[in-house]
Amino acid sequence: MKVVAVESSKGGTGKSTLSIHLAVAAEAVGLVVALFDLDPQASAAVWSDHRGEAFPAVVPAQAPRLRGLLRQAQDKGVDIVILDTPPHADGVSAEAGAVADLVLIPCRPSSLDLGAVGATIRVARTAGTPTWVVINAAPAQGVEVAETKAALADSGVYFAPVVIHQRKAFSSRLHEGRTAGEHEPRGKAAAEIESLLAWLLAVIGLPVDQASAVESNPATVVTGHLDSTVAHP
Repeated sequence: MKVVAVESSKGGTGKSTLSIHLAVAAEAVGLVVALFDLDPQASAAVWSDHRGEAFPAVVPAQAPRLRGLLRQAQDKGVDIVILDTPPHADGVSAEAGAVADLVLIPCRPSSLDLGAVGATIRVARTAGTPTWVVINAAPAQGVEVAETKAALADSGVYFAPVVIHQRKAFSSRLHEGRTAGEHEPRGKAAAEIESLLAWLLAVIGLPVDQASAVESNPATVVTGHLDSTVAHP
C-alpha cells in the first residue's frame, strides 16, 4: 500500500479538488483507493456525501487516528491512500508527511502561493519524504507557469511534469459528487488528471496498465522521475 499526502500551508490551493480527482482517477484504473479527509472543513467528505457511492472510500480522519486507520486500510487491501490535509496545521501536515511515501504540494502560480510553498516544503521534508510541487489552477496561456518555476529555481524544489490548468470542469460537478473525468471524460481537465496520476504512480512504484489509464481519453501519459467502508466488497 502506498500513501500520498496532499499538503499546503495555505488555504485555497486546490488540495481537496486535486485529492478527489486523483482518487476517482485511481479507482478508474482499477486501484482500491481510500481518501482520508484530515481537514476539519471536510470538503472531501461532503463531496462523498453528494456522490452517494461507496467508492472511492472517503474517511473523515484526525491526525491521532491516522496510523491506526492506515493499518485498517492495509488490512482491507487498499492499494493507495490519499491524505487531504488542512491548511495552517503544521502538526497534521508533519504527521501526514511522516507516514506518506510522497508529499504533493499544489501551488497556484501567484505570489501568495509562492510565499507559502517554502513553509510547506520545510514541514514535509522534516520526515525526509520525497516532496514534489504540482502547479495547479494555472492560466491556459501566459508566462505564469514559467515565472513560478523560475521563482523557485534556487530552492531545490522538484516540480511534477504535469501542470493542472484552471478549467471549469474541475469544479462544475463537484456539488453532485462528480469529477471532471466523469463529466467530460474526453476533456482537457480529465487528460491532465490522468497524466498526473500516471506520473504519480510511476514515482511511488505502484504500476498499473497505462493503456487502461487512457482508455477513455487519448491523452499522452507522462511518466517520470477504518472503517469498514475502506474496502471493496
